[in-house]
Amino acid sequence: MAQDGRSRQQRAGDTRDAIVAGAAREFDHRGYVGTSMDAVAERAGVTKGALYFHFTSKADLAGAVIAEQHAISRRYGEAAFAKASSPLETLMWMSQGLATQMVSEVMVSAGIRLSTEAATTDVARAAPYTDWMSVTADLVRAGIADGQVQDTWDPELLGRVVIPAYTGVQTVSDVLAGRRDLFERLRELWTVLLAAIVTDRVRPEIPRLVGIIAPTVAP
Repeated sequence: MAQDGRSRQQRAGDTRDAIVAGAAREFDHRGYVGTSMDAVAERAGVTKGALYFHFTSKADLAGAVIAEQHAISRRYGEAAFAKASSPLETLMWMSQGLATQMVSEVMVSAGIRLSTEAATTDVARAAPYTDWMSVTADLVRAGIADGQVQDTWDPELLGRVVIPAYTGVQTVSDVLAGRRDLFERLRELWTVLLAAIVTDRVRPEIPRLVGIIAPTVAP
């Protein structure tokens, strides 16, 4: 009986995962307004009853996609910290990871689209932005302590600037080039930002640092 219970629980988990994956593809392709619960059920290969058992509304489903997007981004963020040897390198690897996600992870692309659409005001969507602003501010603070970033800069201010700037760059890259130039545009963004904030000691390192933001195999 216990084994049957675990099997049912596993099946329920698999069904939920399939629904979220199907929803991500629908949201990424059609946006929030253009996606219907019926289309998600069809895409996921589940019945409407199974869909509504796990998610009571489209807003609930969109929130699950955004939450999964954030979980994926956090895994990439952990990889960035593991690769880097300094706070600024961590920021570059984070940007590289975010760009990689946008071009290779449908869940992330869908989550970003949902979090920037005006129609999703009833969806919980603030956490990814506030979390990454906080992480960026902490890295800037560490960069100041390490002598990489000028101590005249407010870390919280840079956190509030960097994440919206990244969002704008990826949005325009999507509109103009289908994100094909995303890595290049992010290198340009960071070339400008680093020139403004780094200490003289680090300034010669800017080309190497921004060079980290290049396509690689996703982790």
